[in-house]
Amino acid sequence: MYRRQARATGVAGAVIIALAFSGCAVGTGGAAGSDEADYDSEAELGGELSVMGFSGVDEVATSRVEYAEAELGDVDVKLIEGDLDIQQFLSAVASGEPPELLYADRDQIGSLAARGAIIPLERCIDGEGIDMSEFRESAVGQVTLDGEVYGIPEFNQVQVTMANADLLAAAGLSIDAVNGSDRNAMTQANLALMKSDGGSLSVIGVDPKMPEFLPLWVAGADGSLLSDDGRTAMLDSQEAVDALTWAVDLYDAQGGFSAVKAFRDSADFFGEGNQFATNALGAMPMEQWYINVLNEVSPDAPLAFDTVRTTAGEPIAFAGGSAWAIPSGTENAAAACRWAKAMTSLDAWQLAAEARLATREGEGKPFTGILTGNSVADEQIREMITSGGEPWDAGVEAMYEANDHTVSWPASPADAEFEQAMQDAVNSVLNGEASPEEALADAQETAQQALDEGWEKLESREQ
Repeated sequence: MYRRQARATGVAGAVIIALAFSGCAVGTGGAAGSDEADYDSEAELGGELSVMGFSGVDEVATSRVEYAEAELGDVDVKLIEGDLDIQQFLSAVASGEPPELLYADRDQIGSLAARGAIIPLERCIDGEGIDMSEFRESAVGQVTLDGEVYGIPEFNQVQVTMANADLLAAAGLSIDAVNGSDRNAMTQANLALMKSDGGSLSVIGVDPKMPEFLPLWVAGADGSLLSDDGRTAMLDSQEAVDALTWAVDLYDAQGGFSAVKAFRDSADFFGEGNQFATNALGAMPMEQWYINVLNEVSPDAPLAFDTVRTTAGEPIAFAGGSAWAIPSGTENAAAACRWAKAMTSLDAWQLAAEARLATREGEGKPFTGILTGNSVADEQIREMITSGGEPWDAGVEAMYEANDHTVSWPASPADAEFEQAMQDAVNSVLNGEASPEEALADAQETAQQALDEGWEKLESREQ
């Protein structure tokens, strides 16, 4: 869910300083070629479009790339190989030689916007006629900083409950016992499902997937770790303390987090010897793409699926995903905007779904769908899904239900520092270095200071 370690561990101070004083002021839209007239859905485009951070090579990516290239006409598109390196990108912006387009995680957009590394997209959206009302509210919230949209959402990522049906049945349990709707029941299910041979864990009962899924469990108790305006940290809220305490108790009952993690990491996660196929895991929440992995490598595994549920029994997912952004200083903002529109258009998603469907049919496998940040595209693709029988149809149903009940954090100028404070706190508790109350209180202070400083710097640049 989180691809943020390189970002969170910090960027060279010289790069930040250079950005702060290079004239890349937030809100100016000061990129070369970003005049309002350049954003015209009927305009003929040319020049070069270098794209950083996009390295997809499957049929879903290539079908849309071909479509976008056709939409851009004579533009020379160059895809920079490799995943996004934030420090490399910031250095390129600071040196005045940025790529024309950036593909990033949505939870990176706020910090990049606050640093002046990417430009607001109001004129792009208006000029190209991008219908933002089609995009999911949670996805748009992740790319909106201080009222300005800085990214066009692309894929969406949600979590669903995945469980071993045979282990549940042997323990006299149903999927309801492990979907989060009753955490006391989930604690008892953990004890019923786990197994230990001579003190060594042989079956994980319930894995709450810490530290990455703390925001999900907090949201499941009707809480949040960050205020709706992105200004106030709530890491030490009672919902956060309770969720972390509960999750640690699940691990402690199985010999501690280190034991669970070591056993988890020993599984052939992407192969036929995965933890569900080998009856080594009772249940866990996991991103929806893993449904397709399991169907590929272990189609006969005894699986059961549901959404993750709130403590009130309602579906919930903490959404993540990707977005397209235009770097400050780009020399071909018009082409960058056209590309972002094309890659996230209904036509492009239709082509992607058709390509994936053809591939799956050729393999004799069901087409389990594609989740995007666009709700209209999602419904369009959903009609193309092919049945894989049970339990796969239930998994797909859970995936789409979760996608309709997403929450997320808003963008903030200190998203990297905030998330690092959260992760550090959870890890210190998992490693036995602090209690949940102590760790989250310290994280609260660190995160709030980062938020205050980030917003102050942002507001001073806008003046």
